[in-house]
Amino acid sequence: MFGRRKKVTVSSGAKAPQFRLAGLDGSTRTLEDILAGGPALLAFYKISCPVCQLTAPYLERLAANNAVQVIGISQDDAEATRGFTERFGLTFPTLLDLSSEDYPASNAYGITSVPSLFLLERDGTVARAFNGFSKRDFEEIGARAGVAPFGPDDHVPEWRAG
Repeated sequence: MFGRRKKVTVSSGAKAPQFRLAGLDGSTRTLEDILAGGPALLAFYKISCPVCQLTAPYLERLAANNAVQVIGISQDDAEATRGFTERFGLTFPTLLDLSSEDYPASNAYGITSVPSLFLLERDGTVARAFNGFSKRDFEEIGARAGVAPFGPDDHVPEWRAG
């Protein structure tokens, strides 16, 4: 892509970019609103992404304990995203990062593939950033949240690219 700047994904140690997005519940939330409730795991996804589908149930398990908020950020419209959250039984808040608005949050975070996950501290510092599915990262976030993201009968890959 001649003449275009290459996206740089926000990395660990950086300050998380601010955003304002509409939620599936009709509210509008900012990063500041979210972090007022404590540390947060932002999970950017598309409903058609197989690795996002793999990740969804484990995000729900992490959300079961409020030690870390899980916030889904869908790159799809509200109707499609509602279907996805119902299909996977997701109860955590989901925000919409819409193509009609040129994906403001995804662009601010330098998203080039999904799922992309960012664990943010209350002060907005990125504690961990990873793309795709990483069993080790989920286990570390789960340990922090006091939740086992995987059960003994789960057959979970070590890693899957997004």
